[in-house]
Amino acid sequence: MRFFTLFIALFALLAGPAFAAKKPKPVQTAATTTTAGRPPVPSATDPENLLYLDLSTGGRVVIWLRPDAAPKMVERIKTLTRQHFYDGLLFHRVIEGFMAQTGDPKGDGTGGSKLPDLAAEFNFLPHVRGAVSAAREGSAEGATVEEVTKAENSANSQFFIVFNPTLKLDRKYTIFGRVISGMNYVDAIARGEPPLNPSRILHAYIGADSPPAYAPPPPPVAVLPPATLAPVKPAPKAPVVRASGRKSG
Repeated sequence: MRFFTLFIALFALLAGPAFAAKKPKPVQTAATTTTAGRPPVPSATDPENLLYLDLSTGGRVVIWLRPDAAPKMVERIKTLTRQHFYDGLLFHRVIEGFMAQTGDPKGDGTGGSKLPDLAAEFNFLPHVRGAVSAAREGSAEGATVEEVTKAENSANSQFFIVFNPTLKLDRKYTIFGRVISGMNYVDAIARGEPPLNPSRILHAYIGADSPPAYAPPPPPVAVLPPATLAPVKPAPKAPVVRASGRKSG
């Protein structure tokens, strides 16, 4: 019996660590969890990653920026926004059922900022309704690898907002955000390539910079045609009365 008691005590001593209570695993949160090595997804309420576009169509569009998917393009958008680069720019190419494109100071699709072009950041985000993607040069059919690569790495300041899902663009253009509020103001953008009366960005802000409330554009000033004065006609001449001479008798 004594031997048995000693055996039990010895077993408990040796096995004790194996039966020690395991520490609970730390709870993973959105700020710490990554998928397949990706950076954490930023909060959709973080003002540093909210882009406000005040449009001439009547209101403010809020875009959730995604630096986890396209850090270079997001940084470019923030830089240009804080330089007031986008204020007043037109939506110069708007295709019904497809997208609305802006970000060109020339207003014809050939311009950009003075900053260098950015390398492609094609990612896992889809071109669904409200997706915001960087515009870039296209490459002709049969283009060389070098030509295709150059076109893919030509994003600068222009971007487009998708009206309807266009998944054929996935992993061919850099998505860097998505509209989370005000899509109705995007839907109201005037169509055309270019539009006859293009809509525009009144102001662009980063949420963290304490932007003012949306202010509608001032009503257009009516321009009256120049007044034309009717030619002044000369007054008619009075008839000349000549005295008739009489002969005296």
